[in-house]
Amino acid sequence: MKFFAIVASVFFLEGVCGFSSLSLQESLLKKSYAATKLFASFDNVEQPKTGSSVASATSKQKKKKLQTFSRYLEVESWKRGPAARDLEPVLRSVGEACKQINRIVQRAQTDDLYGVAVDAQGKPLEDTNIQGEVQQKLDVVCNAIMLKQFCGSSKGIIAAVASEEEDLPRTCPDVMGDNAFAVGDYVAVFDPLDGSKNIDSSMPVGTIFGIYKCTPGTKPTESTFLQKGNEMVAAGYCLYSATTVLVLTMGSGVDGFTLDPDKSIFLHTHPDIRIPSCGPIYSFNEANFHDFAQPVQRYLNALKEGSSSIGIRSNARYVGALVADVHNVLINGGIYGYPGTRPNPEGKLRLLYESNPMGMIMEQAGGAASTGVGRILDVKPTEIHMRVPTFLGSMDNVYELDQFHKYYDDDEETLV
Repeated sequence: MKFFAIVASVFFLEGVCGFSSLSLQESLLKKSYAATKLFASFDNVEQPKTGSSVASATSKQKKKKLQTFSRYLEVESWKRGPAARDLEPVLRSVGEACKQINRIVQRAQTDDLYGVAVDAQGKPLEDTNIQGEVQQKLDVVCNAIMLKQFCGSSKGIIAAVASEEEDLPRTCPDVMGDNAFAVGDYVAVFDPLDGSKNIDSSMPVGTIFGIYKCTPGTKPTESTFLQKGNEMVAAGYCLYSATTVLVLTMGSGVDGFTLDPDKSIFLHTHPDIRIPSCGPIYSFNEANFHDFAQPVQRYLNALKEGSSSIGIRSNARYVGALVADVHNVLINGGIYGYPGTRPNPEGKLRLLYESNPMGMIMEQAGGAASTGVGRILDVKPTEIHMRVPTFLGSMDNVYELDQFHKYYDDDEETLV
């Protein structure tokens, strides 16, 4: 900037005051160039050589040498044996689904995908989904993508799927319109677009999924999906935010992959993720504070006062999308909670599509997943859209919350 300011002054003087001395101009230009070198030295920026273009002066960014998601799956499948090799094409397809959803989320505004879903006449759908929620346009599109990617990934692997957006599970022949997809040893559950209401305000959203083994040679029914979370063989989520991140567990640790926007491939950026044993973040919807049970209220007050076992005053972080909030806790430590409330004693999170997959990820990363009175992964589902109070996070944080449930009676008068 100094250089251009001095150059401008030279030509101003020449035009207004009649200065035409070439020696004066050369002197000023030399001084201005020296000044630019001096200022640049503070930033340790090398000056471009005379005649070089701006593009050549810009240092070329270097990419990290990271393993691709496909290569990771290939290696891990051979390490873990036949069961993991069965899931390799399925998990590849999940990665492709995340890429597709990421592109759609990024184009939602320009492609008119914001707002509630509409019918063929362009009128808002009057019906709600099984959760009692008005479906967003993106919910419908992303649900279709996940259905096709799970069922179409490979014949003979996924036999049926259950979506948070649909009333009942669907067999893969029904999804694909082809009986060749009738055979499979696994079933999959998913929430195609968690936090979809955040889309309109450009906030983070995500996709959650889990995979269960089913009895070989049997036709999957609704009861096939009613398995405990500790029977899951794989779980993961995709976060669509400042970066697009895919987090995966196959029952032996947790790994994270970041989407390279230049090459459109996931790269292994977070090997062996481990959540801190305790952390300073709590992520609760405190708008519901006065509807929480007394143990939860007392625990949150202890966090805010700094009198909890972690010994520091905690920081509130709440986005309103399960994937975004849990990912923050997973990386930095702390606790995420969606407790039961007076209107909804069982909370709002679905056991199969949300609590179990996230619970498996947390436990595999060294954390804990609790209902407040027991381990989430030990809960036996009674129906596919069953809800449970959910607390996920660092081991010490979740353990302390459980202790509050143990020592404070829910029947006592709620704090105000």
